[in-house]
Amino acid sequence: MPNLSQLRRQKMLGFLDRIRKEHTDDESLAAISEIENALTAKKYGLVWEEHEERADVEMKQGIPVWTEDAGKEIISGADLPVHFLLEGDNLHSLRLLEKTHSGRVDLIYIDPPYNRGKTDFIYDDNYVAAEDGFRHSKWLSFMGKRLLAARELLSKKGLLFISIDDNEVAQLKMLCDEIFGESGFINLFVWKRNSSGKTEKDKFTVNTEYVLLYAKSGGYSLNPAYKPLADSSQKLYNKDDHDGRGRYQTVSLQKPRDPGPDTTYDYVDNNGKVWKCPPKGWRMRYEKIKALENDGRLVLSGRSLRVKDYWNERKNEGKRIDTLWDDLPENSKASKDLEMILGKAGLFDNPKPVELVRRCLEVADQDAVVLDFFAGSGTTGQAVLELNREDGGHRQFILCTNDEGGICGSVTWPRLRTVITGVRPDGTIYSEGIPVNLKYYRAGFAEKCPADPETNAGSALLPHIKELIQLKTGRIFDSRTEPLILTDEEADALFGDPDRLELCRNLYLSADVLLTLEQEQALKEREIQTHIVPDCFYETELMEVGER
Repeated sequence: MPNLSQLRRQKMLGFLDRIRKEHTDDESLAAISEIENALTAKKYGLVWEEHEERADVEMKQGIPVWTEDAGKEIISGADLPVHFLLEGDNLHSLRLLEKTHSGRVDLIYIDPPYNRGKTDFIYDDNYVAAEDGFRHSKWLSFMGKRLLAARELLSKKGLLFISIDDNEVAQLKMLCDEIFGESGFINLFVWKRNSSGKTEKDKFTVNTEYVLLYAKSGGYSLNPAYKPLADSSQKLYNKDDHDGRGRYQTVSLQKPRDPGPDTTYDYVDNNGKVWKCPPKGWRMRYEKIKALENDGRLVLSGRSLRVKDYWNERKNEGKRIDTLWDDLPENSKASKDLEMILGKAGLFDNPKPVELVRRCLEVADQDAVVLDFFAGSGTTGQAVLELNREDGGHRQFILCTNDEGGICGSVTWPRLRTVITGVRPDGTIYSEGIPVNLKYYRAGFAEKCPADPETNAGSALLPHIKELIQLKTGRIFDSRTEPLILTDEEADALFGDPDRLELCRNLYLSADVLLTLEQEQALKEREIQTHIVPDCFYETELMEVGER
């Protein structure tokens, strides 16, 4: 059967060719080309109206920078891990992270606005209502920019988890297929978010949400994660010999299929009793069964030979996870947990359970760099810290969130501080704490064309370089091993101190500083890496304003 749409396009394109021959002025030719491009654009997938955000306009007018809020840093020890909380529009944060973490993030978990048409999705300072004719295209434009940036940040083995509900799950799936490719799709998980959902008029009660899992490339791997055993399964471990090994159940040693010569034999126990070979043979060789008997692990009574399976010797928590997550805590528990941490209720609507994010973390490596650029109340940060404490992992989190309604300052940061220090905002004790270091940055802008004729964009950026160095290295800035030199006088002082120079591993050098030949030779002899700032982070922006 013919493709009718294609035939219509060919007919219209032919008509455009005739018009092109009749109208040769530049304005007409430009308009014809624009119409032609629209006709030949992709014919399958999501199509939406692109919208410019306030964040886009701000980045045209200024250069995004971070400024550390030293009053909110938490230092538990110089040698302890460093995590980061970034306050500001997440599009600005993602653009800055591209300078420090391109291809370096191993796992991204996000819980974006669900676009329910109520008060969950704010676009340019206004809630997007259900009756907004551009409701879905605004959301897709908003998400598309951020997911494109996320793809660039992910490492080759990187994984992306996205929480979502019925309102945008279909659109999100197609958007991710477009950005990551259909081959990047791994799973769609269904999470049971509540047991007694609100009764809906003219529809059935909704008590589930979803988690989409995508990979940046085929270089990913999935660590096994497990659901706890069901109560009915746990009750099977109802025997105990009181020999210190604990509870156990018994498991048949008969092989269910595929008999082989090594497992087909009559077994003679230490009492001389002969256990006839089962029809399909035994599950293991003679020597292994004898070793089990000598270790007191066989059940030598009854009509069939059985082995003791001890509860304490299980290699994992239970059954490997599938795509139905009905064993995790529900949203109501997450709200109670947040209230317990902050000592106050009602500060944040619908936080995700720590256990939900933890399950996503368990799938990736224990040393993963973890990013959440819709950090909300900070659940991801707490999940990283608690899982590291439990399994000895070295995951590092980077959380990005805005401060709409004061959320970052009144919920996200206090929550992380409570988990880290063990002390609630009201001074009461929450826990023993999980000692780590936390840096708090606030997004802002440097002028592209400063009004002061004595300054330029490069000099305006220099005061914000330390933040980028700390974030890129994942360490507290150490002026001994990685000094930041901004003037010729500072350079002379460094090179005039041999002991200080000997400690140096990386040198961050202002583009305005000119080293002498002797100084350059000293760097070469000591194999000290030199990074010109702000060029090494802001080369594109400086070229744009003609400063490079």
